[in-house]
Amino acid sequence: MRLLHTMLRVGDLDRSIAFYTEVLGMKVLRRKDYPEGKFTLAFVGYDGEDKAAVLELTYNWGVGKYEMGNAYGHVAVEVEDAQAACEEVAAKGGRVTRPAAPMKHGSTIIAFVEDPDGYKIEFIQKGTRTA
Repeated sequence: MRLLHTMLRVGDLDRSIAFYTEVLGMKVLRRKDYPEGKFTLAFVGYDGEDKAAVLELTYNWGVGKYEMGNAYGHVAVEVEDAQAACEEVAAKGGRVTRPAAPMKHGSTIIAFVEDPDGYKIEFIQKGTRTA
């Protein structure tokens, strides 16, 4: 078994695709409309679905916003330099919600940014993870 994807419901598919591709550097792997179900799926990632887990962005036609709830946490992405990754996100208009620094009670360097729908993305600096 292996992890295939994580699904996120988004309120504006084009805006979300722009964030994940232009700000975080992912690629659109595939996209398909389902007219009978009134939804569109777009899969984005850093590598092909046959090699790595990806994100499934689901747009339900006519739904512009979702309640975040309190169970969802975040998607984690390994980066070479968390500070530089935050600076790049900010320069491209993205929102940094926690600057790069060691995590509480540990030494792993982490940072958090938010996508346009408010989903948290954690940057974990390569080589600093302790657990």
